[in-house]
Amino acid sequence: MNSRLWAVSERFGLAEEGTDQLQRLLALVVSDPAAPTTLRAPDEVIDLHIADALVGLEVDAVSGAGRIADLGAGAGFPGLVLAAALPAARVSLVESQGRKCAFIERAIGEMGLTNAQVVCTRAESWTSGVETCDVVTARAVAPLNVLVEYAAPLLSEGGTFVAWKGRRNEDEEADGAVAAAATGLALAELRPVRPWDGAQNLHLHVYLKVGATPNRFPRRAGTASKRPLRALGRRFG
Repeated sequence: MNSRLWAVSERFGLAEEGTDQLQRLLALVVSDPAAPTTLRAPDEVIDLHIADALVGLEVDAVSGAGRIADLGAGAGFPGLVLAAALPAARVSLVESQGRKCAFIERAIGEMGLTNAQVVCTRAESWTSGVETCDVVTARAVAPLNVLVEYAAPLLSEGGTFVAWKGRRNEDEEADGAVAAAATGLALAELRPVRPWDGAQNLHLHVYLKVGATPNRFPRRAGTASKRPLRALGRRFG
């Protein structure tokens, strides 16, 4: 067992099985050239992927979630890590690129996860996921306004959207607020986090679904990024 991984698991209160599953994930990411990440050094994978994912457990809605959707799952972070940490939760990893979906499927098998599934489609096209999720997560995928628009239709009433972000950006946050107001969400918390020693300027943006998402959402695939909802006076992209 990697001692750094063990320390991270202890910090976040993972059960032994979950820690073992993360060890298998670590081994796969480090050794598999097809893993869709540039990180290969074990300590970097632990800090920048695994610990960074586990910090989401500091949000009560995440630690108590029954069904989670991870949007733009990529190499499987934070979705795979949350699935290992929360065996009672059902985690759907939503990813549109086939090669990334294939890696996530491989990782689920290697880890022995029984509570995770790959949804190989765009978030806007996942119609069976609409209003079914307690929590939606997204990490390093798109600007806040785009992510909010992706997440809102998938959340059930009272659900929570958590976006992993770095340094704060006033314009991005203003655009996120506009998108939230349009889709039935509201910012509940902006939490600075330090997943590993030396981490700086990392934040979790936590939105609560406070109203119904209008039927016009989700818009057609690609529209949220091509014509994003923005604060007054800021042009559409």
